[in-house]
Formats: sequence, structure tokens, C-alpha cells
Amino acid sequence: MSDDRADQIRQSFRRQTKACADLGSPFTARLCTLTAERLTDETRVGATILGWPGNPDGTGDALALRLAGTLHALVRSGQDQALSAVYPPNAVDDDTLWAAVEAALRRDEAFMLERLRSAPQTNEVRRSSALLPGFLTIASLTGKPLILSEVGASAGLNLQWDCYIYQLGDFRWGKASAVELAPRWEGPPPRNAAVQITERAGCDLNPLDPSSEDDRLRLFSYIWADQQDRLDRTAAALAMATESGMKVEKADAIDWLHKRLVTPRPGMTHVIYHTIAWQYLPPALKAEGEALIADAGARATEAAPLARLQLEADGKPEGAALLLTLWPAGETREIGRADFHGRWVKWVGWEGSAV
Repeated sequence: MSDDRADQIRQSFRRQTKACADLGSPFTARLCTLTAERLTDETRVGATILGWPGNPDGTGDALALRLAGTLHALVRSGQDQALSAVYPPNAVDDDTLWAAVEAALRRDEAFMLERLRSAPQTNEVRRSSALLPGFLTIASLTGKPLILSEVGASAGLNLQWDCYIYQLGDFRWGKASAVELAPRWEGPPPRNAAVQITERAGCDLNPLDPSSEDDRLRLFSYIWADQQDRLDRTAAALAMATESGMKVEKADAIDWLHKRLVTPRPGMTHVIYHTIAWQYLPPALKAEGEALIADAGARATEAAPLARLQLEADGKPEGAALLLTLWPAGETREIGRADFHGRWVKWVGWEGSAV
């Protein structure tokens, strides 16, 4: 590998350090910093990382998060007790932490090389805190039952958003639930509308089964090790999904949308939605998906509206944009912004008529 390439990789880990610190994970930030400063190509795992051929950044192959998830999987599975001893809630100095990581690079080589091939997979339940006010807006403006179609649904935890309790500022919504979401809320209260869901479905290239021990381990491994509240919340949501029999379809997003959008849904509002997922589609597929949704929107009517609700990065420094498009009018508005992990929501809302 070239020194220039290795330096580019190290810089990507430093960028991820800042992102992890901003999102409240000092341990993962520290792990990224140590990797940037101390990783060598003397092990096969180190050589693989420093010679990574793709885009290492968080919006590409997310290499730093692949490594963090791989190490966390070794800890959560009990496969590497020496590594577990330096992970939260244990507190050790940098030299002790890195010595344990370096030992794992050698001892767990086969597992790590295989796991690094997989993209990180998360299903952050708190993103539903941003989705709920969007769904309430759609229900209020269209006055119709909702059909839900989530792209990149992972284990389907945000497909069951109506099963959680929410405290959004002074606004409370939902019935008794093991999962309560209370983000830091700014802005007016959301619309309060009756919500009826007649159908829900989701797709993912690699869906996770909430009832599978291996799939739960994969999901937990990509949650940062020092964020126990996220781990507990995800465990509760997975238990709910297991009880309900929630399943996500294994499918390419564009092929799946073709099938979901081909049939008119008179008397109902079809909602296509996704959270921090669209950005990972290759550019050609993204363009095809945009055209496909726009074409379906052109066929929408007041009797059968179409909505697209998305929480995605837009290059701005503060969180992700919450965008809502409603057809047949076809208007798109930024109705708010939210933290990537749903810790806060800055709500604007949608005033006036829509369809």
C-alpha cells in the first residue's frame, strides 16, 4: 500500500472521531483516534484497513464504523474476553486499550476480516421521534388511512413507530409501551391527527430478523459500546418486533418500490419513507429511485395521495433534513431537522394546504 493511501485512511478515522464525539460516544471517538495514530500494516487486518480500496468515509464504506462494530461483536459475543476487559463499563488507559485491540487483530483475524466485508447496519429507534410528527402531518393533511413502505428497514424497528410512546415537548402521543422516546424538542407542537395504518411493509438488501440471536448480535454490535441507553432501547424494540412477528423483505430497493408503487390505492395515502438510508444507494440507483417515485407521484390523485417522508443527510452541519413531499401537488418542504440518532428534533411543520 502507498503511504498516501494509508494517510487518507487515517484521516477518515479522524473525521469519524469528531462525528462520534458529537453524537455522544467518547469511547468510540477514542478508539478511532487510536486507530488513526497507531494502526500498522504488520497484521493482515491492519494491512486490509490501511489499504482499503473503496471510499472509507462515513458516507461511503464507513470503514471506521466497520472496525468499531467488528470489535464490539467480539466483545458482545464473549468471543474475546481480553478485549471485553478493556471495553465499557471498564475504564483503562490508552496503552492498555490499544494493546488489547492489537492482540485481537492477531487472535481474531479470520472473524475480523470476514466481518469487515459487511457494511454497518443500524436500526436507530429514536429516529421515529422525527418520523412521528411527519406521519401526523400526512394524516392531518390527507385525512386518509396510511399504507407504509419503508426503504432500508433493517429489522423493521421504525416500521412499528406507532407502537412507541412519545414526549415531544409538551405533546404526548401513544399508548403503553416498553419504548418511550423523548428527544430534545424545539419548535411548535406537531399536528394531532387520528392515525390509521392499513398496511405496512419494508425492504432491505440484508434484513435482520428480530428473533434471530445472530441478527440481534449484528445490530447491537453497531451500537456504540458506551451508549447503554441505545442498547437497552433497541433490545426493548426488538422484543416487541419479535412478539408481533415483524419481518422485513429481502429485496433491492428499486425493484421493491416498482412492485409497491404499481398498484393504485384509492381511499388511502401511500407513504414511502426512509431514514439515513437513501444516501447509501449507488448514484445510478438513486437516480432511478427518484424517477420512479416522481412517476408514481404524477399518477397520484386526491383520492389516492402519495407521500414521501425522509430523514437524510444534506451536507449541512446540523443533523439531517426531515423532508416531506406530497402528491398530487408534488410540493416538497423541509419540515424540520433532527439528530442522526434522534436525540433532538427541531420542528418547523407544514402550514397550509397540501393536496
